[in-house]
Amino acid sequence: MECNTEEGFIFDIGSLYEQFHQLTDSRDARGLRYPLEIVLTLAVMGKLCGEDRPIGIAEWAEHRAAMLVEALGLERSSMPHHSTYRRIFEDVVDASELDQMVGQYLAGKKNFGQQVVLAIDGKFLKGTVADDKKGLHLLAAYLPCEGIVLMQMTVENHENEIPVAPKLLKCLDLRDKVIIGDAMHTQREVSLQIVVSGGDYIWFAKGNQSNMEDDIRLWFGPDAEPIPGMSYPPKDFESATTVNKGHGRIEKRAITVSSQLKDFFDWPYLEQVFKLERRFIRTKTGEVQEHIVYGFTSLSREAVSPKKLLNMVRSYWRIENSLHYRRDVSLLEDRTRMTKGHAGQVMASINNLVLGIFAKKYKFQYLPSARRYFDAHPLEALALITRL
Repeated sequence: MECNTEEGFIFDIGSLYEQFHQLTDSRDARGLRYPLEIVLTLAVMGKLCGEDRPIGIAEWAEHRAAMLVEALGLERSSMPHHSTYRRIFEDVVDASELDQMVGQYLAGKKNFGQQVVLAIDGKFLKGTVADDKKGLHLLAAYLPCEGIVLMQMTVENHENEIPVAPKLLKCLDLRDKVIIGDAMHTQREVSLQIVVSGGDYIWFAKGNQSNMEDDIRLWFGPDAEPIPGMSYPPKDFESATTVNKGHGRIEKRAITVSSQLKDFFDWPYLEQVFKLERRFIRTKTGEVQEHIVYGFTSLSREAVSPKKLLNMVRSYWRIENSLHYRRDVSLLEDRTRMTKGHAGQVMASINNLVLGIFAKKYKFQYLPSARRYFDAHPLEALALITRL
């Protein structure tokens, strides 16, 4: 469905542009030069086309002013100054509202299917560290297989991620989702919240749950010598292994699972424990690295095979390469100096949005290649924002 503005600009109802139009604009409407949806559209276009800072976005738009004025049906012939972007990001945009809109928009564009892995992980924006504060710390709920951030929340300076995780998950539809987080998030209350909400969890047992880690390690360790005349019941171990070669190394992962401890641990809805072994061999040097981690899940043996469980756990680690690396290196997020107001969080939301948009463009294997393409075809970038 399409809508015509008074200037003749056409956009689809339900498009990203329309979502921007629905956001709260805290400015006085009198004397307003650039509507919020126009500023955000130009910012996202600039990002899609390779610019990462307000000054770069402003100059990119200024060099294409004639084309953008016609394409967007603007009354003014000039583009916003870089200070306009900064001021709007700092004081005008409701960062939490934008985060929620981005997640809902991206989630509405994908068919996730069943038992989708949802990773929760925190990230500091190093460039936002200032003399008087620790910097912006965000906790994100990320779909690693789809490349989409569904939601992110600020972790305040006096908090850690533990009390923020339940608030984050409460904002999401957890039905048929499998939540995975690091050891910090291995919490009883969160586990109960997830399963009651229709999802499942996979946790790692270490750090906060060191006693559980010790017990699981013993379970998967060598059996003690039986007392003469007695025998131990057989263990229900099942295993799966994957081997991959790439990036100069051979990677072997093996998981062993057991359901026999589900009544031993006093943990909500626990069904299986597992031992995950990772072995990396550098093909040039022959250097070998080995890691073993232990964990547990609410997924039963009937619901998920060892191989599928191994793939789920493996997908969790994609958050480093697929989200953090791209935001830090490709989109220069850690170099941002936007420390005032909500600017850092708003820019992080725009980065999540851009990565989610690119996730739909499967012909692009690399993010820099996609950005160079859209820089050469800016009207196609605009179509991603104004069309369904």
